[in-house]
Amino acid sequence: MTARPAGKDKPSLPPPMPLAMALVGQRVQFVGVSHGGVGLSHRLAEMGITPGEEIKIINRGPGPFIVEVRGTRFFLGRGMVHRILVRPL
Repeated sequence: MTARPAGKDKPSLPPPMPLAMALVGQRVQFVGVSHGGVGLSHRLAEMGITPGEEIKIINRGPGPFIVEVRGTRFFLGRGMVHRILVRPL
Protein backbone atom coordinates (compact mmCIF):
# COMPACT_ATOMS: atom_id res chain seq x y z
CA MET A 1 0.00 0.00 0.00
CA THR A 2 1.33 3.42 -0.94
CA ALA A 3 0.88 6.34 1.45
CA ARG A 4 -0.51 9.57 0.07
CA PRO A 5 1.58 12.70 0.57
CA ALA A 6 0.30 14.95 3.35
CA GLY A 7 -1.93 17.78 2.18
CA LYS A 8 -2.94 16.06 -1.06
CA ASP A 9 -6.28 14.71 0.18
CA LYS A 10 -9.34 16.54 -1.04
CA PRO A 11 -11.61 17.62 1.81
CA SER A 12 -14.59 15.30 1.86
CA LEU A 13 -17.99 16.90 1.77
CA PRO A 14 -20.64 15.68 4.17
CA PRO A 15 -23.28 13.57 2.43
CA PRO A 16 -26.51 15.31 1.44
CA MET A 17 -29.39 15.09 3.90
CA PRO A 18 -33.06 16.06 3.70
CA LEU A 19 -33.76 19.66 4.69
CA ALA A 20 -36.19 18.24 7.28
CA MET A 21 -33.16 17.08 9.33
CA ALA A 22 -31.59 20.56 9.62
CA LEU A 23 -31.77 22.34 12.98
CA VAL A 24 -33.12 25.81 13.77
CA GLY A 25 -30.40 28.42 13.19
CA GLN A 26 -28.35 26.05 11.02
CA ARG A 27 -27.07 27.20 7.64
CA VAL A 28 -27.10 24.66 4.86
CA GLN A 29 -26.34 24.61 1.14
CA PHE A 30 -28.98 23.47 -1.36
CA VAL A 31 -27.80 20.44 -3.33
CA GLY A 32 -30.85 19.28 -5.25
CA VAL A 33 -34.17 17.47 -5.09
CA SER A 34 -34.82 13.78 -4.60
CA HIS A 35 -38.04 12.27 -5.94
CA GLY A 36 -39.51 15.70 -6.54
CA GLY A 37 -39.44 15.89 -10.29
CA VAL A 38 -39.10 19.00 -12.35
CA GLY A 39 -42.15 20.63 -10.76
CA LEU A 40 -40.53 20.96 -7.33
CA SER A 41 -37.17 21.98 -8.83
CA HIS A 42 -38.88 24.66 -10.90
CA ARG A 43 -40.87 25.95 -7.90
CA LEU A 44 -37.69 26.20 -5.79
CA ALA A 45 -35.86 28.00 -8.61
CA GLU A 46 -38.70 30.55 -8.74
CA MET A 47 -38.05 31.20 -5.03
CA GLY A 48 -34.33 31.67 -5.68
CA ILE A 49 -33.37 28.30 -4.22
CA THR A 50 -30.90 26.93 -6.76
CA PRO A 51 -27.95 24.53 -6.36
CA GLY A 52 -25.28 26.07 -4.15
CA GLU A 53 -27.65 28.57 -2.53
CA GLU A 54 -27.33 29.08 1.23
CA ILE A 55 -30.45 28.42 3.32
CA LYS A 56 -30.92 29.37 6.98
CA ILE A 57 -33.43 27.39 9.05
CA ILE A 58 -35.78 29.75 10.94
CA ASN A 59 -38.44 27.37 12.27
CA ARG A 60 -39.01 23.63 12.00
CA GLY A 61 -41.61 23.11 14.71
CA PRO A 62 -45.25 22.25 14.21
CA GLY A 63 -46.76 23.99 11.24
CA PRO A 64 -44.84 25.18 8.19
CA PHE A 65 -41.09 24.82 7.89
CA ILE A 66 -39.65 28.37 7.62
CA VAL A 67 -36.35 29.10 5.84
CA GLU A 68 -34.52 32.25 4.85
CA VAL A 69 -32.81 32.64 1.48
CA ARG A 70 -30.99 35.90 0.66
CA GLY A 71 -32.95 37.81 3.31
CA THR A 72 -36.39 36.52 2.25
CA ARG A 73 -38.36 34.05 4.36
CA PHE A 74 -40.29 31.19 2.81
CA PHE A 75 -42.77 28.72 4.23
CA LEU A 76 -42.20 25.19 2.93
CA GLY A 77 -44.57 22.27 3.27
CA ARG A 78 -43.56 19.15 5.20
CA GLY A 79 -43.60 17.04 2.04
CA MET A 80 -41.21 19.43 0.30
CA VAL A 81 -38.60 19.53 3.07
CA HIS A 82 -38.24 15.74 2.97
CA ARG A 83 -37.37 15.87 -0.76
CA ILE A 84 -35.00 18.88 -0.66
CA LEU A 85 -31.37 17.78 -0.24
CA VAL A 86 -28.84 20.03 1.54
CA ARG A 87 -25.34 19.93 3.04
CA PRO A 88 -24.39 21.58 6.34
CA LEU A 89 -22.14 24.65 6.03
